[in-house]
Amino acid sequence: MSVEIDPLELGFRRPFTVEVSQILRIRNPNTSPVAFKVKTTAPKQYCVRPNSGRIEPGHDVEVSVLLQAMKQEPPSDARCRDKFLVQSVAITGDKEFTNVAQIWDGVDKSQVQEKKIRVLWLPPFGEETTSPVAATPIRPSTSSRAEETPAPFTSPSETRSSTVDTRDIKQESDVGENFQSTVAAVASTAQHTASETYEQLKEQLAKAQATIASLQNDAASGLRQRKAAVADAVGEQASNVQATAQDLAQSARQGTEGVPVQIAAVLCLVSFLLAYIFF
Repeated sequence: MSVEIDPLELGFRRPFTVEVSQILRIRNPNTSPVAFKVKTTAPKQYCVRPNSGRIEPGHDVEVSVLLQAMKQEPPSDARCRDKFLVQSVAITGDKEFTNVAQIWDGVDKSQVQEKKIRVLWLPPFGEETTSPVAATPIRPSTSSRAEETPAPFTSPSETRSSTVDTRDIKQESDVGENFQSTVAAVASTAQHTASETYEQLKEQLAKAQATIASLQNDAASGLRQRKAAVADAVGEQASNVQATAQDLAQSARQGTEGVPVQIAAVLCLVSFLLAYIFF
């Protein structure tokens, strides 16, 4: 299904060293919704918002086309070869809730309708009569047109981007070379620093290992000394216990041998005297 576009040609007025914008209206005269997409042969020069979308039946959409600022004003007789392409396709019932990007991914090319829009460079206001050449770019002849290859259409960005010319490319190249040199120098310095750091860490690790070994030797020596002291103390205590045991054994042997003779004699004498007195 085709859409209606207004205007049929996009005219941008000088000066082009500043941003210039135009409004493109896309209308859907059909009874079913359509998806549209805007493409251009100069995607880096233009900013289009929105560059794709959906239009309900009987409705229209305003598309803002921004010609980004140029580094230098082109000559008054320069030809503008930029073109825009508006593509549209019907949204069937089975794709009613499908987003626009997925619709374009699976669309059949035979169902896509296209309309081309030519771009004109117009002179500033008040100079239409003095600069008629700038009002309409010079068209190439039939023979030269046959030799030229038309530029492909590409979807422009919805955000602004700076214009690039040969001087910018050279500057970017110089910046890239300087950046690469800086990166190489930083990488070399980092590698040298890393090597020195590794050697320092290696030396510190060796010192730490030596300290640990010394502490282990000291700990082992101290442990042996403590073990010897404990052994001496235990031996002394064992000797004391043995002496005490011997004393106790001797006392026990004395208890089992009976009453001494002197005590027995005294007891006998006392018994004799008592018997003599009472009897």
